[in-house]
Amino acid sequence: MGKPTGFQEFNRELPAKTPVAERVKNYNEFVGLYSDEKLNQQSARCMNCGIPFCHSGCPLGNIIPEFNDAVYRKNWEEAYNILSSTNNFPEFTGRICPAPCESACVLGINKPAVAIEEIEKHIIEIAYSKSLVKPTAPLIKTGKTVAVVGSGPAGLAAAAQLAKAGHSVTVFERDDRAGGLLRYGIPDFKLEKWVIDRRVKVMEEDGVVFKYNTEVGKDIAADEITRSFDAVVLAGGSTIPRDLKIPGRELKGIHFAMDFLKQQNKRVGNSPFTAEDILATDKDVIVIGGGDTGSDCVGTSNRQGARSIKQFEVMFKPADSRPSSTPWPSFPGPAVLKITSSHEEGADRYWSINTKEFLGDENGNLRAVKVVDLEWEVDFLGRPVKFTEVAGTERELPCQRVFLAMGFVHPQFEGALETLGVELDERKNVKATEGVYRTNVSKVFAAGDMRRGQSLVVWAISEGREAARKVDEFLMGHSILESKDGVNEFEQAY
Repeated sequence: MGKPTGFQEFNRELPAKTPVAERVKNYNEFVGLYSDEKLNQQSARCMNCGIPFCHSGCPLGNIIPEFNDAVYRKNWEEAYNILSSTNNFPEFTGRICPAPCESACVLGINKPAVAIEEIEKHIIEIAYSKSLVKPTAPLIKTGKTVAVVGSGPAGLAAAAQLAKAGHSVTVFERDDRAGGLLRYGIPDFKLEKWVIDRRVKVMEEDGVVFKYNTEVGKDIAADEITRSFDAVVLAGGSTIPRDLKIPGRELKGIHFAMDFLKQQNKRVGNSPFTAEDILATDKDVIVIGGGDTGSDCVGTSNRQGARSIKQFEVMFKPADSRPSSTPWPSFPGPAVLKITSSHEEGADRYWSINTKEFLGDENGNLRAVKVVDLEWEVDFLGRPVKFTEVAGTERELPCQRVFLAMGFVHPQFEGALETLGVELDERKNVKATEGVYRTNVSKVFAAGDMRRGQSLVVWAISEGREAARKVDEFLMGHSILESKDGVNEFEQAY
């Protein structure tokens, strides 16, 4: 521990943000960096707790107190080595992770938690600036080949780990660039895309081959992949959005959130797209869905110059602090009110509201939505049980754009999954047991949202790493790759 009294001396501070009026004029990242002194102080807040619950709070098992100590001592190589031993992409998680580790921070019991996510981002950016981020693949290869389908966070993590184990890895991506959700789902103001390109370059130096504009099951036969490679990792993500099938759904002006976000990301990145422009400029916008994707729609609509923005959530307004149903050190998630940077930029938020009908004009264009307020019945822990409509609250709200941001239900079955004949579970995700990651099809594995359902980026990276270890075991009989508990199968044997 760097400074025993640090948590008593220093308060939690986050880097400054670009003022709202300035940042909404562009799509650049707007969160600054700590000064050297502030970074030292924030790392000093990590206390010598008996059991560091942050380890278990992080899906990757990041070794947080140790890298905080190294940061305090300004030993950047040690800090980077500790962090990268469990996390392939700190530059991603340091920007867009909701930081469940901070929810499990022992200091967080009675004080603001250690700023773990920001410290993580600073470690990796300093590591890049000092040329500490280097290829890790061994010179002597195993001779085994692996295909990774999908270049989102799970696919990238699996590819990076398999290359580290000495296998020859080819990543198939149906879009024109790598990143998946990171590139085309996360707006640039949260994650600029040079961050992804920088990491892909390191992976290419490690020997990973990326094949873009190649959809498995369409541009290349799925059975050709299984014939040509010794193992296959399916990491395509959960891509089918949840729809809202109510009267008026066919009206012009109603779009899935990801169609809106992906198009804008392509526009910012100068990538071609063939669909009709989806723009919020001078429109009254309603975003249906209160999660991060909905928040991204709010931020993007603000930057496009929307006339007004409303965000709907069918659930009741969350508590300002932890409810009894999510005690420390559990991750409270949506049980606690989250005010994102996009909300700071302007939006009217509606809770306990249900959309009943989309209303159009004589030309088939969206003009309004019909809504009603809800009253929720909760159990003894404050968890929702059922709702009833509040009489007399039905009304129309004008809008010309609606973005549906209600999450994703399952991966795309047509194409690769259908051709391969992989089994699906009851939620229509690829069936591959956790801890095994292997499907019913010989030498085919699955990881990420495609296997576990819609989840966090940090969970996708964890899934990719764990699946890679199982693939390595399958190919070699044992694995040199570390598991979440910090050891590998070869070490356990001896």
